[in-house]
Parts: sequence; structure tokens; C-alpha cells
Amino acid sequence: MQRRDALKSALAIALLGGVPRVLAQATTPADTAAASTRFTLETVPDLARALARQPYRTPDETLPASLDTGYDAYRDLRFDPQQAIWRKEGLPFQLQMFHRGFLFKQRVELYRVDGGRATPIAYATDLFSFPPGTKPELGSDLGFAGFRVHTPLNTPDVYDELIAFLGASYFRALGKGHAYGLSARGLALGSGDAGAEEFPIFRAFWIEQPAPDANHLVVHALLDSPSVAGAFRFDMKPGAETTIDVQSRLYPRVELTRAGIAPLTSMFEFDAGDRVGTDDYRPAVHDSDGLAIFNGHGDQIWRPLSNPPRVQSSAFMDTHPRGFGLMQRKRGFGDYADIEARYHQRPSLWIEPRGRWGKGAVTLVEIPTGDEYHDNIVAFWRPEQPLRAGREHRFDYRMHWCDTHAWQPALAVVSDTRIGAAPDPARRLVVIDLEGGRLASMPRDAKLTADVWAARGEIAGAVVYPNPETQGWRLSFEFRPNTDSADGRDVELHARVLEGHAPLSETWLYRWST
Repeated sequence: MQRRDALKSALAIALLGGVPRVLAQATTPADTAAASTRFTLETVPDLARALARQPYRTPDETLPASLDTGYDAYRDLRFDPQQAIWRKEGLPFQLQMFHRGFLFKQRVELYRVDGGRATPIAYATDLFSFPPGTKPELGSDLGFAGFRVHTPLNTPDVYDELIAFLGASYFRALGKGHAYGLSARGLALGSGDAGAEEFPIFRAFWIEQPAPDANHLVVHALLDSPSVAGAFRFDMKPGAETTIDVQSRLYPRVELTRAGIAPLTSMFEFDAGDRVGTDDYRPAVHDSDGLAIFNGHGDQIWRPLSNPPRVQSSAFMDTHPRGFGLMQRKRGFGDYADIEARYHQRPSLWIEPRGRWGKGAVTLVEIPTGDEYHDNIVAFWRPEQPLRAGREHRFDYRMHWCDTHAWQPALAVVSDTRIGAAPDPARRLVVIDLEGGRLASMPRDAKLTADVWAARGEIAGAVVYPNPETQGWRLSFEFRPNTDSADGRDVELHARVLEGHAPLSETWLYRWST
């Protein structure tokens, strides 16, 4: 874990509603599982149902004073990779544990599952190297804060980190050639709303032992919070595009009106379309540059992210969504020029619902930030109907940790959005670059239509023309905000390229904020 990542996690949690009590020792249902060694597909759902019928118990965070440290000491508290689970067996996946400490004080119970039997993973001080003066007494049973999985992801003979579960219900995964960037969560409650946000936690994990020739790993997790308990199953398959099939079963203690399904958390500080007040040598700084949506009507939408002047929330209403995700489309080093952070290697994350999710909205929350350590972007699916207490609610989906993802190959996609001064100082010039799809093979002299409009304000000079440098096309227009209007601070802009009435590009949606 790098300082940048640890600070980012801490500040993001604080920014989004106060530092939660991340991770906890399992309560009665998980303790019951520890006593029983039998494990089936219904073990964790049964535990979650039982947990939901009990009052919520606040996890114990008690640790020796020597381990109540800051980031630097916690960074030096390292698991010994020579003692990784399944290393001696030569299996295709290995487990390494995180120690409790720093922000991660709550205990998470870990179990190995083999042949239908669950065995607790025992804590021992000799599994870790400790900074001077912090090693607990021999025989201490402090437990773990989480774990990470290693596998030969990039080269056949090196076990690279694939996924890490650490902090509340947060986890991050990688595809081949990626560096850690955005995060996912098991569930979001109240993100972007006026009230306090609730952070569910993963109390316990059961990791199935892989076969010697396995190309995937299955992890089960028990989720808990004051409002809901849940059972999750993650079936992860590493590769150039790492996929995780998620089965989630939620058992609310109370009616959930603000649930966020398949929540994603990322960072956006600035880019070419949002550099006002920026003094930085880098052209862009972000883990994700846009929200992509493939809605139930078959429309493909691209919403560039922004670092807004105030918290803003956008809801894209839909029925049975086909997919959504926070994407990092800029993939060149020169797009960021950052040798340390390597933002060009940060993964995109695409959510593909399995089954029919009904009515609701893909929701985007954008929060102002002054640096790159705060995760200030959240996206999730919010069901239209509340999740009733005392019932089971299922949401299954596939996660794609990838560079990009193809929805409708015939449509050109937005590769860049740039906004700057126009000749008329009362206007702004918007330039959108488009690549791929049928648009790429259109004659350079084709008569195409720039379909551009704004909810308020004035659009002028909308035009589509070839970009000979990229072999793509460019759509540009001038926009004059209606600053005299009391509600003119936020304006929705819409743009796409048409051939006649047929779309040649995805739909670009942008919220103009002053």
C-alpha cells in the first residue's frame, strides 16, 4: 500500500460522511460458523438472515496501544509472503492477510473452505513483520483486518496482486497491466444524500480452496450494518480483463429507501475540460474520466466527470439497465505525464446486471476536491422501490475490471472533452473528439449533423468535421450560459452526431456548473 492510496482511502471516507468504524469481529452468526465446519452455498445467506433478525452490534476496535499508529508505522507492518495461504501447495492463487491497525482496527473473520468444510484462518504474530516496539505478546489473538489475493496475472512465474478486501465493504481489483485505482463496495447507503452516510462492513469471509488447475477463485462474504445484513459471493477470473461475478442477497432490518447497488468510488480532480484554477504540470489527474451507461432502451451515454464547485447528484432514470461504469478512457502516459501515479494504467470498471433490475436510476455523485487523495466520485444503481425489511432482495451482476468495454460497436465513442474560452467572452467553446464506430469509415466530406442542445442558455456554431490527426471526427460548439436566471447555475448539455436521423455516436451529456 502506497502513501497516496492510504491517504486517499482515509480522506475519501472522511469526505463522504465521517470516518466509519471499518471492519469488525463477527457477531453470533459468524461465531456459530466458526464452531461448525460444514459449509454449503446457503451457509452465508443463512447467517445473514439470522444476523438481520438481531439488533446490530457495534464492532469492538480494541487494540494494543502500540498498534494504534499512523500510516507510516502501519505500512511497515507487513505480512510475510513466504507464509501465504496455498503457497506451499503450489496452487494458482495465494492469500495474504492485512493486520489490524491505523484506520483498519476492526476484526474480520477469515475461513478456508475445502471439500465442503470451513476452517478458520488462525492469527499468529509470526505471520507478520512489525516495526520496532509494536509486536504484540506471543500468543496474542488480534485477528485480521482483511486479505488480498495473488495470482500469476502479468507473467506466468510471478504472483501479482489481484484483489484486496480492506475497509468497510471496499475492495479493489486489477486486470493485466493495471495499477490500483477506483474501488468498489458491497453496498452504499445514503451516498450523496443530505443525511449521514452509513457504511456497511464485511464481517467475515470464506475463501474456497482452488483446484491445482483452477482459473478462478470464489469468495463468500457476510455484510452487516445497522440497517441491513447481506450475503455476497464473488467468483473472480483474472486476465487482461478481470471479471468478477457477484451474487448479492440483502436482508434489511429497516426499509431501505437510499440503497446504492454495485457502488463504485473513484477520484477526479481535473482534465482538459475542467482546469479552472488548476496550477499543475500534469495535463490531467483522475482515476476515471467518465460515467458510461448502456440503458434499457439501448441508448449509449457518456457523461464526462467534473470537479464541481459544490456537491452535485445526477440521476439517469432507467428500467432494466444493461450496464454502467466509471471508465478511464485516456490510456496514454502523455495524457497524465505522472511517473509515480501512472493514471494511464488505472482500470475502468463496468457493471453488467444479470437478470432484470426493474425501475430505478444510475446515480452519479460528484464532490468538490482540492487534491488527488480524496475519492470524490460515486456511482451506483438506486432502485425506484424501497427494499422492504424482513425480505430477501437479490442483485446479481458481472464486474469487468478492464481498459474499456464495447457496448454498440457501430457507435463512435467520446475520446476527449475540452472546454475553453470562445472569441465571445460571454461564451465557452466546447470541443468533443470522437473515435471508432461507423463514423471512422465515413467519407471525409460526408454531410453529418451535430445534434446539440442545452436545457437553458444558447448554443451557436455547432459543427462536425474530420480530425486528420486522430483519423476520427470532432464536434464543436459555443455555449452561452443564461447567468441571469436564478436556476441557471446548472445546465444540462446534450450532443451527438447524426447521419440523417440515425446516430453515429454515443450521446454526450454534460452538466455545466457555475
